[in-house]
Amino acid sequence: MTFDDLNLNTPLLSALDDLGYTNPTTIQRKVFSVVMSGADVCGIAQTGTGKTFAYLLPCLRQWKFSKEKNPQVLIIVPTRELVAQVVEAVKALSTYTSLVVVGVYGGVNINTQKLEVEKGLDVLVATPGRLYDLAMNGAFKTKSIRQLVIDEVDEMLNLGFRTQLKNILDLLPARRQNLMFSATITDEVEQLMDTYFNDPVRVEAAPTGTPLENIIQTVYDVPNFYTKVNLLEFLLATNIDMSKVLVFAATKKLADELYEQLEAKYPGTAGVIHSNKEQNHRFNTVKQFQEGNYRFIIATDIVARGIDIAEVTHVINFDMPEVPENYIHRIGRTGRADKKGIAITFATPAEKESQAAIEDLMKYTIPVTDLPAGLVISDVLTEDEKPKVFMKIIQLKVPKKEEVGPSFHEKSAKNKKVNFIVRKKDRMIKKYGKPITRGQKK
Repeated sequence: MTFDDLNLNTPLLSALDDLGYTNPTTIQRKVFSVVMSGADVCGIAQTGTGKTFAYLLPCLRQWKFSKEKNPQVLIIVPTRELVAQVVEAVKALSTYTSLVVVGVYGGVNINTQKLEVEKGLDVLVATPGRLYDLAMNGAFKTKSIRQLVIDEVDEMLNLGFRTQLKNILDLLPARRQNLMFSATITDEVEQLMDTYFNDPVRVEAAPTGTPLENIIQTVYDVPNFYTKVNLLEFLLATNIDMSKVLVFAATKKLADELYEQLEAKYPGTAGVIHSNKEQNHRFNTVKQFQEGNYRFIIATDIVARGIDIAEVTHVINFDMPEVPENYIHRIGRTGRADKKGIAITFATPAEKESQAAIEDLMKYTIPVTDLPAGLVISDVLTEDEKPKVFMKIIQLKVPKKEEVGPSFHEKSAKNKKVNFIVRKKDRMIKKYGKPITRGQKK
């Protein structure tokens, strides 16, 4: 099937032709007709399968020019990076139309975004917090919204946007079409659909946890953290095919530490990105990586969702993710658009339980690769890796306090006060050596 077989109009077909797309992905093909029918949709598909175009194509196909300044289509996403990505996708598909799209997110001046929204728009792409703030400020009215898209809803709930999301849904007009897209459907997502959706049609491109077939997965069993660092440096030094590498670290602190260590050996070719970095830094890092100026970037799981970086050659899981589903999102950054990708994981003995949970989710055993012959095995351990010595604490019996009276201490000499009467005669003798009298009476 090609895009010509779908009920697309000429502007959309021309835009797709300019982008070089000819064949829809599975989720795009399955979702299109259901959305066009007007039914609510719950799309389930893995990262990298074309979910963004899956909801944009039917929404833009139904869009009609209007003099109304308020948005007709509202798209809610969890991260700033995903806002930027979706806005770019909308602009690319609406090249041959007069459609206006605006993206808003937190971390920047709200007044600037308010002015932009007030100018008028057709499609609004937003993160939940900033969207609710703008709605409360009267920047736009929700009465014209005909289609609501919630992308990566499970991640949105994980990030704590539950309250804002529900508040926004309560503001929207009752007569609207709801589209929800996610890689995993949790109990909270089910509850959200039961409350706000009208018998949504489930469209599933791949079962949750299914490993992408065009990604080669492998795992290295390493003894400790510093051996992981040595292995990462070894692979980067010996494998010239690693030209665009995403390295995932467990925490923001670890990402910074790893960046500092690798930046010294690969100056100007490494980047780091996580939620503590400023917005401009994050966008610039992604841009440098996309343009090929950075050979690799070190990131936390915030990048696993929503950043569409073309032609990532390798994904390296420096640490196992805490949530098994995040492994799927991480490796989905490579092997996109039917291209082959490679996902490499480093696993210490302490992470084997997490690996087992991931393999159980995928119903797939990740092949183990032997450590390279020239790798230096470190015997230095981090504080967390050092064996803990647990000593038995013997609780001594505290003797009972003796029953004593109120506390008392001797006053200092200067604070002592003695009350006694000194006769004037005695005072005079002490002062003059003899009694002083008024003299003989005359």
